[in-house]
Amino acid sequence: MHDPLLIENDCEIYLENTLETFDLTFLDPPFNQGKDYKNTDDNLKPSEYWDWMKRICKLVYDKTSEGGAIYFMQREKNIRQVIEALDKSGWTFQNLIIWKKKSSAVPGRYRYGKHYQVIAFFTKGKKPRIFNRLRIDLPLLANQKLKREKGVYVTDVWDDIRELTSGYFAGDEAIRLESGERAHKQQTPIKVLARMILSSSNVGDMILDPFAGTGTTLVVSKQLQRNSVGVEINPNNIDLMQKRISENRQSDNVSKSRNYYRFTDNLDEIWPDVGLRRYIPIV
Repeated sequence: MHDPLLIENDCEIYLENTLETFDLTFLDPPFNQGKDYKNTDDNLKPSEYWDWMKRICKLVYDKTSEGGAIYFMQREKNIRQVIEALDKSGWTFQNLIIWKKKSSAVPGRYRYGKHYQVIAFFTKGKKPRIFNRLRIDLPLLANQKLKREKGVYVTDVWDDIRELTSGYFAGDEAIRLESGERAHKQQTPIKVLARMILSSSNVGDMILDPFAGTGTTLVVSKQLQRNSVGVEINPNNIDLMQKRISENRQSDNVSKSRNYYRFTDNLDEIWPDVGLRRYIPIV
C-alpha cells in the first residue's frame, strides 16, 4: 500500500506509456463548455471532443484488469455520446446512475431546469470483478412512518449527496484560493467518490483518475486503503493536490459517513477500522 501517486502529464500520453493496471477508474473530464482550465482547451469542436473521449475510454479499457469498472460522469445532454464512447471502446454497460442535485434549478427559456448529472457505470467484461452491495441509512420521507431496521440498498438514483458547485453552499469541502474563489470549476464531493470506491473495489485495489483536478479521488482512496494514481496536466492543480493530501483536512474526513453505511454486510472488509485510525485530522 502506498500514498497516492500524482502524475503531471497529459492523461492520454500517460495511458499510452504506463505499465500500470487499474481496477477502477473515475472519469470526470472537462465538459467542453468553454471554461478556463488553463492547460486544457475546453472549447473543442464536438467531433474533436468526443474523438478524444473515445481514445481515453479505449486506453483506460486496455489498462484495466478483467472485471474492472469505470464511472464516467458527464452532462445529462451528452449521455448518448458517453454510452457510445464506452461501448465502442469495449466496455459493458451496467447502470446509468442519476446523481440528483439538491440545490434549486432555474428553468431555461424553452426547457425545464437541470437538476441532475449522469454517471455511466460500465465494466470490462459482462460481470464486475467486484460489486459490493451497499446499504445506507436513508432518512425517511415525509410519507413514510416505519424506520428500516437494516437500511436500504443503494440504487441507481443518488439523491442523498449534495453537490459542491451550488454557489454559496459549496461549503468547507470545496478547495478554494486565497481570494475565496473555488480553485477548480468542477469539484466532486468526497461522498460520491466514497460510494463508487466502496461499491466497485476492495482494499488494496488500484484506482485511476485521469483528470485528477483537486484530488478528491486520491484523498478518498487513501482513507479507504486503496492505491491510486491521479493524472493532471495543470501544475497549479498538482500543487493544490499535494497540499490537500498532506494536510488531512477535517472536511475531507470520509469516516464521518461510515455510520451511514453500517448496514452493509461486508463493511468491515471493504472499509476497515484501521483505515479510520490512520486518518488524523488537523485540529
